[in-house]
Amino acid sequence: MPVYFYWGDDDYQISQAVKKLIDTHVDPMWRDFNYVKIHATVDLEVMDGLNQAVTSPFGMGNRLTWLADTAIAQRCSESLLAELERTFNHLPVDSYILFTASNKPDGRAKSTKLLQKYAQILEFSLIPPWKTDAIAQLVKQAATEIDLKLSSDAVDLLVDAIGNDTRRLTMELQKLQLSHYGQTKPLTAKEIAPLVQASAHNSLQLASAIRTSNISQALTLVAELLRNNEVGLRICATLVGQFRTWLWIKLMQESGERDDKAIADAAEIGNPKRVYFLKQEVQGLNSQKLMRSLSILLRLEAELKHGKDETATLQTAIIELCQAMAK
Repeated sequence: MPVYFYWGDDDYQISQAVKKLIDTHVDPMWRDFNYVKIHATVDLEVMDGLNQAVTSPFGMGNRLTWLADTAIAQRCSESLLAELERTFNHLPVDSYILFTASNKPDGRAKSTKLLQKYAQILEFSLIPPWKTDAIAQLVKQAATEIDLKLSSDAVDLLVDAIGNDTRRLTMELQKLQLSHYGQTKPLTAKEIAPLVQASAHNSLQLASAIRTSNISQALTLVAELLRNNEVGLRICATLVGQFRTWLWIKLMQESGERDDKAIADAAEIGNPKRVYFLKQEVQGLNSQKLMRSLSILLRLEAELKHGKDETATLQTAIIELCQAMAK
């Protein structure tokens, strides 16, 4: 299929997928002539990319036209829609076109239906940090791809240390592969701990500090996260996810539910065995506290989206959350 549409917020995985497309379709000797990247944020730039895509490649290999940061799957004028269909129907057999976007395609849009007809659509979204089961599966898959054997406790250590950072995961696994080249036994947590920086603070640690009303630790953690270039909205999203999970656990407990599988289904937890540990975390809390905390987090999200100072806004919300959990 000569048309590709990649979307999601995992910039690293998208960049790796784009590199693979370039290596597959474009002759390196003719790359300067047959590969172009256009930041197609407006219709005129999209049209420019479409015009280049219908041009046959020069010399050897194929042509690849990359239209980055496009919004065609969210909004698309009738004239551009017609041009897209015309281009898709007249692409040379040796010309490929790639669209990338951060947002999920709008299934109601005509342009999305057109892309579904002509394009290979792939999602590259970061796994939410609180979905540790899914991150563990990603670690196992990435390790298998480079023939690196890891024990279950080594996988757990990597999940805690790296979170959902796919770029760092790749770097850490490559480092472990080089340092333990030729080892046939699965690497254990004890073996990899000296090589993997496990001091990286994450938003789940921040959630735990808030849960225990530890204002000093919570403020230290949020400062560390911001120093490590973590985005305020992403910190907020992780906290919302964690508090939502805790709220579901508490609501199910208060309703009298005792079946961990039923609780896991309601809270959208992949591994029912994790419910036991979550129950321990919400001991001493009640659903009212957790609901108040979620309302604070939703207000925080709105303030961040309206451009308020990230550091001050986060610090104020963190203090308010800790006080709400202490009451």
